[in-house]
Amino acid sequence: MTNNPADSTASKTAGNKDVPSPQTGSGTSTNKRVVKDAVAVPSTGRGLNTAEARPQVASAPAPAVTSAPDPADVEVHVGTDAAYAGKEAERVQIRRPLRNISEVRHFFRTNITPIYFIGATPFNLLGLDRWVRNFSYITYYDGWDGGHPRVFSPRYKPFVEFDSGEAINNWLLLNAEVRAHMTANVPHGERPKVAMVFFDEETERICRELGYDLILPSADLRNQLDSKIETTKLGNEAGAFSVPNVLTTADTYAQLNAEAKKEDLGTDLVVQTPYGDSGKTTFFIAAEADWDRHKHDIIGQQLKIMKRINNTPVAVEAVITSSGVVVGPFLTELAGFAELTPYKGGWCGNEMTPDVLTADQGTRARELVRRMGEGLRKRGYRGFFEVDVLVDLDTDDVWLGELNPRISGASAITNVTAGAYADVPLSLFHLLEYLDVEFDLDVDEINERWEELSGADEWSQMVIKETADITEYITHSPLTGQYYLDQFGTLTYKRAALDWHPLQNGNEVFFLRIYGAGEYRWKGADLGVLVTKNPLQTKAGGPNALSIRAKHFIDSVRAMYAGVPVAAEDPSPALGGPGAKGD
Repeated sequence: MTNNPADSTASKTAGNKDVPSPQTGSGTSTNKRVVKDAVAVPSTGRGLNTAEARPQVASAPAPAVTSAPDPADVEVHVGTDAAYAGKEAERVQIRRPLRNISEVRHFFRTNITPIYFIGATPFNLLGLDRWVRNFSYITYYDGWDGGHPRVFSPRYKPFVEFDSGEAINNWLLLNAEVRAHMTANVPHGERPKVAMVFFDEETERICRELGYDLILPSADLRNQLDSKIETTKLGNEAGAFSVPNVLTTADTYAQLNAEAKKEDLGTDLVVQTPYGDSGKTTFFIAAEADWDRHKHDIIGQQLKIMKRINNTPVAVEAVITSSGVVVGPFLTELAGFAELTPYKGGWCGNEMTPDVLTADQGTRARELVRRMGEGLRKRGYRGFFEVDVLVDLDTDDVWLGELNPRISGASAITNVTAGAYADVPLSLFHLLEYLDVEFDLDVDEINERWEELSGADEWSQMVIKETADITEYITHSPLTGQYYLDQFGTLTYKRAALDWHPLQNGNEVFFLRIYGAGEYRWKGADLGVLVTKNPLQTKAGGPNALSIRAKHFIDSVRAMYAGVPVAAEDPSPALGGPGAKGD
């Protein structure tokens, strides 16, 4: 199959009347969640497919557009993947409970139930269609411009101001093109299954009315678990303890210190409020001046007051199944790098290396995550969750940081590890739990094998946001696909690719474009995601910093974007609203 998105991408210039020009409205993320799960929760709609709907831009010559690559360079090989198994596979399905990984693989390769991942982009579970027959993606942004055989994006997108990830997913579910696509060719007796990162009670209502099964825990339960206060209580009940803390309220600085003194927390404190992105609801208070700066966000709230420790945060995903809790690999986070994000402390990627944790730390951290999973099971939770584990660099203690009760941005790496290829990707255990299949697996054996293989891989991903204080209409953007560093050190487009699975070494990268030609970029907009088998951080000369190669990748991607400033008289809405982790 030949897949050449270059032609449609190259044609999306400001002067092309056949290409819709999106308008972008201001938006804010909903406050009841840890916003570290999805790439590009957009506040973006698209204009009508007419010249009149296109915004006015300051006069400037459009940059030259590179010619399309030779078709021989963009061939994508997919013939052996589960998504393309023939109809004969349906006749050899296993009808008894699945007992081992081989049978799990066979079950998914012969799956007849349509399963859809819905979101702004397919980033979180991209590549899972290699393992699961009849698994596909419905997205608002299509980085392949129609070239990915398993990605569907509606053609007509009138202007809409989205203020959250839930809003865009609900819009997609209600879209007539999407509804027609999801109900076409559904086997008799089957109901479409739907997975996503962000959803709410309205999402559940829409799915009930349309006859879809939302294969996720309830929105009500997730809202409860999104509270940092509830997470701490749950962890205490399960034996997965947080950094020494007290749960209370405080209306003055003196009261804050008095509450901290009861638990011998000292005066250098970390204070968290229940809901929201940890980067925006976590406050470091060591003096009264710090209190005065943040008190308006603290007073009247239920608080988690913690002792401040010198720590390394580590992300780990896990899945609660009827056979036990399957624990994934450990990843470090990229956060707050000015080259990637304009938001102080903002999440901007993950990295998996063999030395994330020592063997002893890894054993204790896995046990903490397993206990947290068992505690969640008692609350009625099933499926995917992510935990931030904090390793105290002074005492070597391992603490519970935060709970993220959903598919997360770390899934992109978790699904391509050596453990995933030895068995199946972690996400498939979530699907098993929600599909109509019985299974009895030895989860202890799986966890033991994954622990042994945890040092066999290196993967990194980074979300590249627009960091300049600009508002531009994009006239040229890079293609989604595989790139490599040529003999001159130039990041060069190699071929179209469906995902990052084919990457072989750190000289290659996969770039998933989010905002492209014909759309806007502004400070905080998600331009795309870069994935590579190469560490992006270095400890040379001090704490973790972006490596020279990582900075070169970032600069190279930015150089592939060009645009023209939006004129002051442009009537389009104000731009704003940061993206969020993973979607």
